[in-house]
Amino acid sequence: MENGAVYRPTTEVHPGTARDPRSRLAACCFLGRLKWPRRTLKILQLLLSLLAFVCEEVVSQCTLCGGLYFFEFVSCSAFLLSLLMLVVYFTPVYDRVDAVKVKLSDFYITVAIACVFLLASIIFVSTHDKTSAEVAAIVFGFLASFMFLGDFFIMLYEKRQESQLTKPETAVGTGALEPLNA
Repeated sequence: MENGAVYRPTTEVHPGTARDPRSRLAACCFLGRLKWPRRTLKILQLLLSLLAFVCEEVVSQCTLCGGLYFFEFVSCSAFLLSLLMLVVYFTPVYDRVDAVKVKLSDFYITVAIACVFLLASIIFVSTHDKTSAEVAAIVFGFLASFMFLGDFFIMLYEKRQESQLTKPETAVGTGALEPLNA
């Protein structure tokens, strides 16, 4: 017992296991599901909607507060929904759900946020009191809505490319499908 044979298996670290928390985080995050333009747009959407929300929260008083409150709701919702989509794309959650449903949800969420965020920014422009925090929130809001719109147009383009690749070829003049070896 003096040679440590009893305690060795329970007290030594196995050489094959990684103890670093960063290695576990890197193992659960996979950035390759989105191509770099969409990944960049998704991260910009997240950051700009957060900045718009934070700048809007700094506003201490307002005369026409309806536009401010609507902008607050939309910017916070945009931040949370874009965070949710990034979590789904970059974690193992993506493997547990249907990829087609994730892409379809992302498509509709992105277009809805883009339209509503643009509308909220326009309404906030017409009702703000011209303070620096409000102007910054409006700028970030417009930038975020343009990022959402850009992402939507990229997804629309990719969807059209996929539909053209999967579209069956029709016979010239007849309109019917015929086998190639007929």
